Amino acid sequence: MATENGLFWRSLRGGVIVVLLAGLLGWAAEKKSAEPKIAFSKTTVDFGLVVSDIEKSVAFYKNALGCTELEGFDVPGDFAADSGLADGHAFHVHVMVLGDRDDATKIKLMQFKDAPGKKIDQAYIHSSLGMSYMTIFVEDVAASVALAKKHGANPLAKGPVRLPKGFPQDIVLACVKDPDGNIIELVGPTK
Repeated sequence: MATENGLFWRSLRGGVIVVLLAGLLGWAAEKKSAEPKIAFSKTTVDFGLVVSDIEKSVAFYKNALGCTELEGFDVPGDFAADSGLADGHAFHVHVMVLGDRDDATKIKLMQFKDAPGKKIDQAYIHSSLGMSYMTIFVEDVAASVALAKKHGANPLAKGPVRLPKGFPQDIVLACVKDPDGNIIELVGPTK
């Protein structure tokens, strides 16, 4: 009876340890899964550019790059201040889109005539900190460059140039600048 009693208590103690371990492991797993996981509702990034001349910039993105202008929207000054976008300045956003798909990248252009921004050094992508260039993937770089040239945006340096070894050899890259000097890479094959 004593042996059975001892066996009973050892089994009970072992069971308690197993339950405690299971509880701790469950707690740890629950704690780990409680960390927030970002669920992206869209896999492209829309971005805004403050420009010095809205009419010139809209014309460039439409005519030289082939973007389509969607209906824009107004941002009230109080909302701009409350959200941290601007310090109380109301503004209008012109929405340029690449292609006609719902998930196409949108370039949002805006101008603050009563509070013009400061020009930064955009000679090269390493000249200033922050977003330095955008990449637009096209089906024919030669056609895209021809369109950009037609509207006054000549390729920079020796562009278009083939991508270096290790990249697909049928892909080339040409850089152009928008009216404010923002660098835009046009990447793709050339026909």
